[in-house]
Amino acid sequence: MIRASGTAGFQGQPAPVASSRLTHAVAASLAVAALSLCLIVALTVLSTKATMAMGLPV
Repeated sequence: MIRASGTAGFQGQPAPVASSRLTHAVAASLAVAALSLCLIVALTVLSTKATMAMGLPV
């Protein structure tokens, strides 16, 4: 069986799957999520260090 050229694979022109506005909105939401995750990790590390510095009550 012979496959016709250009019918499969990545040879054709790419078709846009989303508008640029949607792409920018997704990129912005991912940036905000990454920033908030970094903030949460930083606060967790700082609070852990503060807790360890206080020591345990006896």
